[in-house]
Amino acid sequence: MRDDAATRLAKIQAHTLRDAPTMIERVWPSTQISIEAEQERDAKQSQTLTPLGAYWKGRKPLVLVRACVLGALLPATNNPERDLATFEALMAFDENGMGHRAEGIAAADLSTIALQGSASAEELSAAFVNRLTPNSNLIDEWSDAIEKRRVGWRRDLNPEERRAIIGKWVSTLPYKQRVELAARSEHLDDDAFDHIWNDVNEHLGTTARSIPELVNQLGVMRFGEKPHVVDTFSGGGSIPFEAARTGCRSTGTDLNPIACMLSWGAGHIIGASNTDEAEWKRSQEHAAREISARMQALGFEHDADGNQTKAFLYCLETRCPQTGWMVPMLPTLVISKAQGVVARLVPEPEHQRYAIEIDSGVGPDRLKAAALGTVQGDNLVHSVGGETYRTSLKSLRGLERGTDGSKFSKLRLWSKTDVAPRPDDVFQERLYAILWMRRGTVSNARPQTFFASVKPEDVRREDEVRALVETNIVEWQAAGLIPDMAIEAGAKTSEPIRTRGWTHWHHLFTPRQLHFFALCREVDSSPIGAIALARVLDRSSKLNRWSNNNGSTGQPTNVFSNQALNTMLNYGSYASRDYLRLMEMSSAGTTLQAAPTILNQPASALAIQHHLGITDPPYADAVNYHEITEFFIAWLRKQPPNPFDQWVWDSRRPLAIKGEGEEFRREMVAAYSALAKNMPNNGLQIVMFTHQSGAVWADMAQIFWGAGLQVQAAWYIATETSTELRKGGHVQGTVILVLRKRNDGESGYEDEIAQEVRGEVARQIDTLVGLNQQLKGAGRVENLFEDADLQMAGYAAALRVLTGYTRIDGRDMTAEAGRPRKKGEQGFVERIIDYAVQVANEHMVPTGLTPRLWQSLSGTERFYLKMVDLEAAGLSKLDNYQNFARAFRVPDYGVLMADLRPNTARIKGASDFKRRTGFEIPNFGEGLVRAVLYGIWELSAEIDPDVVTQQLHEMVDGYYRRREDLIEIAEYIASQRGREDQKEGRYAALLANILRNEKL
Repeated sequence: MRDDAATRLAKIQAHTLRDAPTMIERVWPSTQISIEAEQERDAKQSQTLTPLGAYWKGRKPLVLVRACVLGALLPATNNPERDLATFEALMAFDENGMGHRAEGIAAADLSTIALQGSASAEELSAAFVNRLTPNSNLIDEWSDAIEKRRVGWRRDLNPEERRAIIGKWVSTLPYKQRVELAARSEHLDDDAFDHIWNDVNEHLGTTARSIPELVNQLGVMRFGEKPHVVDTFSGGGSIPFEAARTGCRSTGTDLNPIACMLSWGAGHIIGASNTDEAEWKRSQEHAAREISARMQALGFEHDADGNQTKAFLYCLETRCPQTGWMVPMLPTLVISKAQGVVARLVPEPEHQRYAIEIDSGVGPDRLKAAALGTVQGDNLVHSVGGETYRTSLKSLRGLERGTDGSKFSKLRLWSKTDVAPRPDDVFQERLYAILWMRRGTVSNARPQTFFASVKPEDVRREDEVRALVETNIVEWQAAGLIPDMAIEAGAKTSEPIRTRGWTHWHHLFTPRQLHFFALCREVDSSPIGAIALARVLDRSSKLNRWSNNNGSTGQPTNVFSNQALNTMLNYGSYASRDYLRLMEMSSAGTTLQAAPTILNQPASALAIQHHLGITDPPYADAVNYHEITEFFIAWLRKQPPNPFDQWVWDSRRPLAIKGEGEEFRREMVAAYSALAKNMPNNGLQIVMFTHQSGAVWADMAQIFWGAGLQVQAAWYIATETSTELRKGGHVQGTVILVLRKRNDGESGYEDEIAQEVRGEVARQIDTLVGLNQQLKGAGRVENLFEDADLQMAGYAAALRVLTGYTRIDGRDMTAEAGRPRKKGEQGFVERIIDYAVQVANEHMVPTGLTPRLWQSLSGTERFYLKMVDLEAAGLSKLDNYQNFARAFRVPDYGVLMADLRPNTARIKGASDFKRRTGFEIPNFGEGLVRAVLYGIWELSAEIDPDVVTQQLHEMVDGYYRRREDLIEIAEYIASQRGREDQKEGRYAALLANILRNEKL
């Protein structure tokens, strides 16, 4: 009998799960998903979709999207442990999955883990060979061999046996350490899941043999057909791509054509079949050969000796108003730290300028001296005749006042046909060094390279390129080969206009770059060519700072390394060879059953029936994509290839949803109303957003009220790693909100709703805590739900209750959603959400403290003790501190922090406060916690215990009544701090004993 996917699907009965609750509404391992998401983020350029364009920073991790899709389809049964085990098996989070993912671990490393996990000598002998004392059955001899890394794998183990051993021992580690040893689950082949299907199918009543097949069957059981996922803010394309890879029908829409292009590329490049990939690779190779041949024929990149250029270094040059000298504007004279290459300025008094010589192989002293260039801080600095002159950069380009009192800039605004500065412009552009590849090594994987000073023949070639571009610019602009689009002023786009006088997008590129990309546009008009061009444009402009410590020679950085259009004083440009290499595209080796459908339209225009909406809207978005993507749109808007020609090649700034204000709220209501309208009654909307304040939750409540949706659950995912964009305390996490269509709403009053919220919050938190205890009893090493999840449960419970009402205190909440609000206004929605958080905090009593003491402490004291608890569990992400500071209403949590770095945050201990500080902190300095910390510090400073006790008598009002509380806090700090800071833990325990044994 046939046993193919169609036959197996025929056995599935439609709509059996129509009204079943989903896993993501009840139990979802957000802590594990957070760790997996962070691993994916840490892969940086090795992330699956990043090769399409690293300039789009807002992609959500693919593992998070997959977890959302599966969580929205899998049913929540009356056996949550089995539900969780099924989910973990499908995500390869389980022991068997880890066996496959950590398959490359060395025997010496795994045996160390096994020994730490209390493996016996027999267990070690069954897996490994002891090369120090063969055939040993003594654990001491095994310990010695493992310590000296004299351990290997047994050769008689087959791959399946070895993976089982790996999974067993790796799974004894905390989950974060497991993931650090493992490959990403998306890299596993289908056969890695062969072992799961009997258990999965038995639990779910399915007949699947792959994840896409299971997704199809669950869709039929829930919706009667394959599930259809829609994302109306598709951005970089991760949601449509992963939904398609998981086996769903998938549609992505976005107003921005660059977002549409990236989403299309995810399906047709990263998810291409082998046949399609081979076809477009042949086309790319043909185009590259033609471009290379034409560049070689022109002779712009070769010298008389046959050497070929690899990169060009340019800088601005300006006339010093004090001396009349032309001065190169170089923040540093170092070109390559690794190769010891520096620029040396040689005065030419007869021309009132500097020659620039390039010295290679210099020593550390020269490198150190060369670190300081002619631009120091905000000043141009150079010396003539032994005298140093400083000129403010602001004065060079700043405003001047005319005779009529009006202000005008010294910078000339460039014209549409300008490709270089005019002779009388304030800022000139100068080629000051060239990185060459030696003749005969150019075709090598690593050609021999050297830096050289600019010679007269190099200047001649620069002039020839500029002349060629100036001659053809009008024709090339008309044909769409180079941009003719003006720069529209904006939050990010005004900088090039203000600081350089550039008015059109092509002004951001050197003549060499304009010529090369015009040639690329002429030769390759395919959609793959357009995506490749955009990717390389991010590495190719006057905004590409030359990084002198990247690689062996240094290299240009990305334009959008910080999502802005920052103009540079010196910049680097690749030559054609490296540009062509950067344009090479590859798939991820994953063939999608069907690529996502991509539409270029506003979110509110959605008219597609779907079952699941998964969206990452631009809430409080710090990145102005509607502005900065014009950098790419300017190049691609004329003569776009099919299917890109079906899109509007304009950023449409007025239609873009911006992440704040009344207009934003109205547009979001329209967007989610369209999603709700086109979703069946048993469909789900999953919304991802970063949250920075309680006001965010109130906004979301208003939006979902207006859209006819009701919140069902909320989860917290730590998706962001530490980068320059997040330094200084930026949020590092994402909230996942799960919503359904609201049925006929109820009416109620605020005081009644507050009590309902209290009961719902308590029930939700007790359920999650109880599940933690159940799973630990079943052998799980760590909590499934951490405090951040419990906090989210409080928010979710409040929103679930609130968004279930259509009228509150006689007000129509759907109409209320559109009411304008005054800045700082706090309505009853904010009050109830704050109340829900307080209730949640009351239930999150740290282990080791009594509820009675917890209730008696101030919010700031609770925050402090809660953070001590989190640190003892090894959690040190700054977002944890931010979230709990908001939850406990701490006015300024920074005064309690010893370290505010995103990944190494730390609360102050007694040794940080010492004797005198911290008493001024409101709701903390006069409380019990500060008194205990003072006592710990005094004991560590070897102050007499009787003196310490007497001081505490004087510090604590009602000392004898609060003495037991002081002891409880000291014992709590001893148990928690003692793991990381043994000295503080030891003195905290000593203080507790002294107080307990005090003679009364």
